[in-house]
Amino acid sequence: MTPRSALRPSLVGAVAVGGAIGAVLRYALTLAFPDPSDGFPWTIFAINVVGCAVLATLPAIPVLRLHPVLPPLLGPGVLGGFTTLSTFAEQARALVAGGHVVTATAYVVGSVAVGLVAVALADRLSSVVARVEFLGEEGDQ
Repeated sequence: MTPRSALRPSLVGAVAVGGAIGAVLRYALTLAFPDPSDGFPWTIFAINVVGCAVLATLPAIPVLRLHPVLPPLLGPGVLGGFTTLSTFAEQARALVAGGHVVTATAYVVGSVAVGLVAVALADRLSSVVARVEFLGEEGDQ
């Protein structure tokens, strides 16, 4: 097993800037499309599914490998800030606490199932070689 290389400031900065962009985009979408507290959280559901699909699509975009900062900027950066496990978990908890167990269950199961389908569909856009190259180049240089 090869030890991971030292953190490069340019990569740390790319992830930080990307994370800020993704988080602001997510926040703007939740303001533009607010969900009722007792209904299905469609906005975060859509954000997480889109994030899954886009993240799984990154290896299919060869131009990303032309610059070593782009994969960390877009993957853990923008998409890491855009998607949210904490809000997903809090919304599911709040639905259960509010007596909306069926909605919470649909939200949790649906998010995982649709997210996996999105990843599987997006994954078909890339080759095995592209995925291996992408993983090797994602900030571990």
